[in-house]
Parts: sequence; C-alpha cells; structure tokens
Amino acid sequence: MLSDTTDTTDTTGPGPAPVPPDCGLLSPVWADTPVVAAVSDQAWLQGMLDAEAALSRAQARLGTVPETAARVITESARAERLDLPALAAKVRQSANPVVELVREFTALVARADPDAAAYVHRGSTSQDILDTATVLVARRALRLIRADLGRVAKALATLAETHQDTLMTGRTLALHAVPTTFGCKAAGWRHLVLDAVDRLDRLSAGGLPVQLGGAAGTLAGYLEHAADVGPAAYVEDLTAAFADELGLSAPLLPWHVLRTPVVDLATAAAFTCGALGKFAVDVLSLTRTEVAEVHEPAPAGRGASSAMPHKRNPVLAAAIRSAALQTPQLAATMLACMPSEDERSAGAWHAEWEPLRTLLRLTAGAAHQAAELASQLTVDTDRMRVNTAITGGQIVSERIAAVLAPLIGKAQARDVLNEASARSARTGESLADVLRRDERTSAVLTGAGLTDLFEPRAYTGAAGVLTKRALARPLPPWNTSDVPVDGR
Repeated sequence: MLSDTTDTTDTTGPGPAPVPPDCGLLSPVWADTPVVAAVSDQAWLQGMLDAEAALSRAQARLGTVPETAARVITESARAERLDLPALAAKVRQSANPVVELVREFTALVARADPDAAAYVHRGSTSQDILDTATVLVARRALRLIRADLGRVAKALATLAETHQDTLMTGRTLALHAVPTTFGCKAAGWRHLVLDAVDRLDRLSAGGLPVQLGGAAGTLAGYLEHAADVGPAAYVEDLTAAFADELGLSAPLLPWHVLRTPVVDLATAAAFTCGALGKFAVDVLSLTRTEVAEVHEPAPAGRGASSAMPHKRNPVLAAAIRSAALQTPQLAATMLACMPSEDERSAGAWHAEWEPLRTLLRLTAGAAHQAAELASQLTVDTDRMRVNTAITGGQIVSERIAAVLAPLIGKAQARDVLNEASARSARTGESLADVLRRDERTSAVLTGAGLTDLFEPRAYTGAAGVLTKRALARPLPPWNTSDVPVDGR
C-alpha cells in the first residue's frame, strides 16, 4: 500500500526513498528540541515494550510467570530490534499499535527463547499496554518541560529584580494607561509560570498511574493465570508490583474509560502553554518598531526575513505564541473524549493519542524556547522611560483627576481633564501646560505642586511592593539530573 506522500511518477528507478519521521518542519516551536525524541514513535514503541517487560516482571514477582521468561522478555524489549515503519503500516488492520506489536514482539522473544514467548502479554489487553506507555512517554516529556520552566522562572526573577524600579508604560486595551515598572510586569510573567509549575508538580506528586484492567476492567485475564491465589490480594499485589517496576503509581481502579489521568495531563499542558503565551505576546507587543522596549536575542541568521533585509523577526515569541493558540483546542479534544461508552471505547480512546502527543510537543517546545527568550531578553530602559512621555503627561491623568476632585468637584474635574486631554492630543501641548492656562485649574494645581503631579515615576502605585511580594513566592525545588537527554 502506498502512502499519500509516496512519489509514484517515476517507475523506472529503484523506488522512492523512505519518508523521514515527522521532525517539525511545520512546527518551529518544537523542531530540534529535546521533546522530538521524547515523544517520537520510537519513544512510544519503547514505552509499550517497557510496559510489556514490566508486566512480565511483576507477574514473575508473584509467581505466575517464570523468572527466566521475564528476564528474556525484558532483554528483548528494545525498540530498535523491531521494524517500526513496517509495524506502523500494519496498525490500520487493528486500529491500535499494540496488536501488531504483541505479534512481532512475541516472535522476537521466541527467537531468543520459545518457552518465554508464551508469557508475553499474558492476560493483558491493548489498552493496558498503550495507556501505560502513554504515561511513561508523558513522564519523560514532563521532566523536560518542568526543567525548562524552572529556567524560565529563574530568568524572569532576575529580570524582575533587576528592573523593579524601571519605569515603563502600563497599557490597557492596547493604549497607554498609567505608569508601571518592568519589574512588576516580569514578576507577573513569573507568577503565571509558577502556577504552571504547581500544576505539573501536582501531577507528578500524585503519581502518574499505570493502567491495568484486562479486557473489560475486571482483570479477569490476569486472574485466570493465577488460579491458586485470592482475587482481591492478587489484583492489588499485581497492580502494585507493575507500578513499582515502572516507578509509577497504582490506581484504585482501572481507568480505561475513567480518563482523569490523561485529561489532567492535557489541561496542565494547555495551561502551561497559555502561561508562556502571555509572556510571549507581551514580548511581541513590546518589541514593535514603534515601541522597541525589549528585544529578543538575535544570533546571526535568526529572525531573518525572506524579503526584507532590515528585519529581525521575534521568532522565539512567535513560536511560543503559536503553541499557546493551538493547545486549548487540543485539550478540548481530550475533554470531549471523556464520555467514553461502556467498559472500553470505540474511537474516543483512539482520538486521544495524537492530540496528547501534540500537546506534549507544543508545551515542551514552548518551554524550551521560553527559557532562551527569558534568559537573553534585552531591555531598553531608556526607551521605556521615553515612551512614558509620548502622551504629554496624559499617562498620569488618573492622578490629576484624584487631586482635582476634592478641590473643584468630581464631575467638573472629569470634564476639565477630558477637554484638556483632547486639546493636548490635538495640539501636541503637554497636559500640564494646558491645565496651567485653564482658569479652573491653574491655581489649585500650582498650589498642589504641578511638577511632581505630572512626573510618571511618582505614580507607579504599589508596583514595587507587588514585585517584591511576587518574588517572595519560591520556585519549588527540582532535580534537573532527572531530565532525560535521549528521550528515554
């Protein structure tokens, strides 16, 4: 059978070259990042083999599989020993990859030890193996994400500390509002990242669970091969042993159609991308030519335009934002799969696989890009200060209104400032000069200290206090040595 990517026009040559795996050509946010290997087809295949091997060892611990068989199964469970493209091509025949995997893996084990082959996948079902493999793959991806989020949070903390007094324009609905500080903005970015860290850490602390239920969630197949033991004790012991072999948790019930674990993964991933997306979209706004308050790192060749030599596009922020825009719909797909019929679903389970992998890819890619962006972001403090003055003092109109209200009345103060602000915008005069010539305000504002009232630096409110409060929130400890480097 030919794939839709196969070139069939030349029938005289040796045939088309093998199609390479998906490597991110159309997804720059995760292309050439560690997550590529961590969630590849090869990684998923290895996860299924790890599950099969761990299951045999767990059964051997309970005396229902010979230890020699479990050892051979484990030694054979190497993804590189199987023909992945050939196996994938046969997946259509069963609608899931485990059926063909079990056939091919059993044959592989039989070549090493015919007796051991009888114990491959003993009493199990496809969903037990694939769901457990999914959890294993997700755990590896989460380690990458969590480590990069730690780097993002530390870099943003440095920005917040360094710039806690750096004056900048606060913008609401895209327009200048009141003054703030860049430190307060960076502290807010960090706060969202730590919210994402909390969600991921709760997933890990709760223990990602193995799947063990058998054909319809009753573990009947497993019990059939353990006829001389009590069902209650064996079910608990087998699930615990299986979980222990993989370093996962033992669930109270099989979750074939109780999809909390994967939905939690999906929503945490989407939230993480959203948090990073807020950081990215602010960078995109602040890096505009006419704003120019921050700048991405721009090593040679990065961000070049295909048509305009002068441009250096903010590619890191754009890639991160692209992930944030995609993940809510992917998480929604996972949520939509929760109403799974009966004891095993036809279609809903299958619909989860690719969205979840894409969620992991996008989230890990976004976190990896954000770590570089946060650690190498250039801040133009002079430009920030200059930009606070471009409205001619209108940036502190809220303060002037508050000062005038008890002196001339709230309604009149509002009317005066509306007129003065419109004149300032129309003529280019400063708001202070306009009000100085207005007989309704000149005397009272002079008495109140006109110069100080119109100084943006004097009207940043509690920005400094809030920055310090946000920075007091600690980054939870993380063992970065636990991060895989080879996707396994």
